Amino acid sequence: MSDQTYQVIALLVYFGVMIAIGYYAYRQTTDHEGYMLAGRKLPPWTAALSAGASDMSGWLMMGLPGAIYAAGLIEAWIAIGLTIGAYLNWRFVAPRLRSYTEIAKNSITIPSFFENRLHDRSRALRVASGAIVLVFFTFYVSSMMVAGGEFFQLAFGTNYITGMLIVAAVTLVYTLIGGFLGASLTDVVQGTLMLLLLLVVPVIVVFAVGGLGDTAAAIREVDPSRLSFFGGAGLTAATAVGVISALAWGLGYFGQPHIIVRFMAMRDAASAKSARRIGIGWMVLSLTGAVASGLLGIAYFHRSGGSLDNPELVVLALSQVLLHPLLVGFVFAAVLAAIMSTVSSQLIVSSSAFVEDLYKVFGRGASERTLLNLGRICVLIVAVIAMALAINPSGTILELVAFAWAGFGASFGPAILLSLFWRKLTNWGALAGMVVGTVVVFVWSALDPQILGASLYEIIPGFIANVVVAVVVSMLTHQPNAQRDREFDDAVEMANAKAHGPATGDMQVES
Repeated sequence: MSDQTYQVIALLVYFGVMIAIGYYAYRQTTDHEGYMLAGRKLPPWTAALSAGASDMSGWLMMGLPGAIYAAGLIEAWIAIGLTIGAYLNWRFVAPRLRSYTEIAKNSITIPSFFENRLHDRSRALRVASGAIVLVFFTFYVSSMMVAGGEFFQLAFGTNYITGMLIVAAVTLVYTLIGGFLGASLTDVVQGTLMLLLLLVVPVIVVFAVGGLGDTAAAIREVDPSRLSFFGGAGLTAATAVGVISALAWGLGYFGQPHIIVRFMAMRDAASAKSARRIGIGWMVLSLTGAVASGLLGIAYFHRSGGSLDNPELVVLALSQVLLHPLLVGFVFAAVLAAIMSTVSSQLIVSSSAFVEDLYKVFGRGASERTLLNLGRICVLIVAVIAMALAINPSGTILELVAFAWAGFGASFGPAILLSLFWRKLTNWGALAGMVVGTVVVFVWSALDPQILGASLYEIIPGFIANVVVAVVVSMLTHQPNAQRDREFDDAVEMANAKAHGPATGDMQVES
């Protein structure tokens, strides 16, 4: 058999498993809430691997290794910032959000949680939140379509559009029929594939180059600064701004709906502790493998006399020259897993935002079957718009993901943290902060002002502006509300009792 035949067999096996899981989830899904949140029954390992796989996307397999290959360890600060942010998110946000969404009228979306938590009678907060979800997830899904198109170009020589359509078609099949449960279960398989790939490829490359010593020497021959966390210029003011921007990716975790919805879907707040350990362990190993793959790619292609036109394809290129074709096929499946796991999760959250936070607000009552079908229609519409945007991508995968990540982090991140840990947040404070944070991200990204000679990641000014505006407006509009305060206390008590035992100094702002 030819190399490509082996690779096609591996991909067909992978696609078959994904669709079979989707069908299984379809048989388990009988109503709208089940389609959107799997009945809040995810065990810790499923929640952890699902959050990780849906989080990392094609960025883990293509964007990050490519950035490391092109610039060296200075790009690894992103991975460090993400690890810190993910740990804090699991440690503080996960148990409190799981408890509070249950107390706040069993909220099953982030926008509905904001409305119920802050007793917003105007519905403005819920509608604005739902609109933000749809806008930024359309951009986010589009970035994954770009990754899918580029993947098939390298792997099988197809044109970019054909590759994008294949990824979209398979992802849509199991997402449309399986809903949130299907997306979560496929994430477990996909997360496992991603981890195995990122552990195996670096080890094989080291042996191929001749050991760690020869590998380091080869990288130094290309550019010694690639092994420095501060690049060739050292720790200058501009470098410091760059490092701060990279670390600031961690701020984005608090506002990513497709990640924090996994917290809401856990069995209970007590699951957060086990899920945190599993999820952070997976994340550290995966990110280390991604950074190592990009760095080792520098050494391998230097010694072999080769080069890469597109650095984001370094993991795929290494696999093609070092592994058996059948294994290469499963490597390709792992890269597709990274892309498709994120797309499916984001389509489900977009669907829930449309049905729960826009249609239900403006529409009349509907049956469970109607809501279920509307959710599936929305999945299809968002996918089609995202594909249209991806036909002529305006940046690298990393740049496209960075914009959507900043958008969610700056709009929802402060609102999530303040709603969980500050009882005086008001609906008008949350809404004003959310709008300002969103606007700042769009404006800052478009203008790209230089701070000390470097670009500052737009999530930083957007996040800060949101917090300041939300606090100021909340202080001006806050009115005592006994029921709201009682719900806040109940959520704190439930989270502490189930996840940590009696309250013992968890991060909390009561006043």
